[in-house]
Amino acid sequence: MFFKTMKKSILLLLFVVVITSCGEYQKMLKNPDSGLKYVMAEKMYNKGRYKRALKLMEQIVPVYRGKPQAEKLMFMYSNTYYQLEDYYLSGYQFERFAISYPKSDSVELASYNSASSYYQLSPSYSLDQKDTYTGLEKLQAFIDSYPNSEYRTEANKKVKELTLKLQKKDIKVAKQYLKTGLALNSYKNAIAAFENFISDHPGSIYRKDAYFGRFQAEYELALQSVPQKVDERLEKALEYYADFVKYFSDSDLLEQANEIKKDIEIRLGTSEIPS
Repeated sequence: MFFKTMKKSILLLLFVVVITSCGEYQKMLKNPDSGLKYVMAEKMYNKGRYKRALKLMEQIVPVYRGKPQAEKLMFMYSNTYYQLEDYYLSGYQFERFAISYPKSDSVELASYNSASSYYQLSPSYSLDQKDTYTGLEKLQAFIDSYPNSEYRTEANKKVKELTLKLQKKDIKVAKQYLKTGLALNSYKNAIAAFENFISDHPGSIYRKDAYFGRFQAEYELALQSVPQKVDERLEKALEYYADFVKYFSDSDLLEQANEIKKDIEIRLGTSEIPS
């Protein structure tokens, strides 16, 4: 019985504290004193109550611009957006902070957080990659500006991740052209896409797929070509086969590539070329 009564008393006390604090917060929102709002905003921020802190900060940020307290306030303001996962605004606000306070002790962290915000905006590889390119640009700019930063390792990891995402997008597009080649006559587009991939991504883990895809697309293009162009395109396919084998002689795709090559040689040797 004693413990039940004690438990009820504690719960009641907590309820009163919450109601009281809510009341104080609501009063502070209407309070014209910016200094008191600053104190409560910082208190809410330090407690991780970012939504409440943000409402107060939004009211006082214009008042404190140009004042000594503005530097600390603007960093908290920017980071509040980041903690609330509003990455468009955190990226923008951290960027403004870095420009406005270039000598601040927090400028390096602000620059990194700004770049990280744009990184967070990068969507799935299957979607439009505009934000991914922006993220890469911002991260690379940070790495260039702070080559010895303690955040450099993490920034490089993020660059690698975004780069891989773009590569995955490009190789998927090229493979899709190849897949729809016969129905949509897109083999030429596939060849161009694979060639662009090889040119644009020299160190990619998908280069094997690009070299093989280019070879296969040229072969398929030859098979559906008019008779006058078949031999020429089959010869070109053999050139692409040679490139593939040169770099990927131990590939799991080699057996399939050799089968296509054998068919090409038969077609060229016998001139039994389908129209």
